Amino acid sequence: MSHKICIKEYSIQIFTLGEFKMNVKGIIFLTGKNAITQVFGTEPWNSFMVKLAAKDKFFSNIIMSVTPVPLDKFILFLDELVKEFFNNDMMQYETFGKVAAQFVLSGDGMYKSYLLIKDKKQIVDSVVPKLWATYFDKGKVDAKFEENVAHFKVTGLPFKHRYFEYLIMGFVHQALKIYGLKNVPKLIRSMAAGDDDIYCLCEFKNS
Repeated sequence: MSHKICIKEYSIQIFTLGEFKMNVKGIIFLTGKNAITQVFGTEPWNSFMVKLAAKDKFFSNIIMSVTPVPLDKFILFLDELVKEFFNNDMMQYETFGKVAAQFVLSGDGMYKSYLLIKDKKQIVDSVVPKLWATYFDKGKVDAKFEENVAHFKVTGLPFKHRYFEYLIMGFVHQALKIYGLKNVPKLIRSMAAGDDDIYCLCEFKNS
C-alpha cells in the first residue's frame, strides 16, 4: 500500500529540561504494531523494526504496554513508520490517532467499559481526558460540551510538532465516532503555529 501525497516534514521542537521531559506509554507503540501487522503482515513489521533499531538502539529493547517511551523516540518511530509504509505521507499521524482511539475503546480494548456511558456531556467532559492519560504522561486536556459542540484544549505539552496535532484531532474525532457521535473536527489553535495551546472542536452532526 502506498499514498501519492507526500508532505514536507516539520521538525519537532522538544524541551527536555527537568520536569518538562515527556514520555508516551508503550501501549501506543503496541497500537502501531497491531495496526501495521494486521494490514501489512508480521514480516514487514519485523524488517522495519530491524532498521529502526539500527537508527536508535532504544528500539532494540522489548517495549511493553507500561514501558515509558521518550517523546523524541516516539516521534522518530512515527516518522519512520509513515516513511516505510505510507510513502512519507505525514498526514497519517491523523490516521494513527484514530487507530489509537479504536484500540482502547472497541473489541477487547482496555476501556471498552466506557462505552456504557451514553450521556454526551459525560463522554466529552470526562472520558476523553481519561483516554489521553492512557497514552501520555504530560499535558492536560480540558474538555467541554456545549451547544452540540465538543471543545478540547490541550496545554502543558513541552514540544511543538504540527503533525502530532493531527494525531490529537484524529484521536478525539474517532473516540466520539465510536460512541455513535458523528462529528466534524476543526483545529482552531496550534502550538506549532505559535499559539499557547492546542484547541480543536468537534461539531456534532445529526446521526
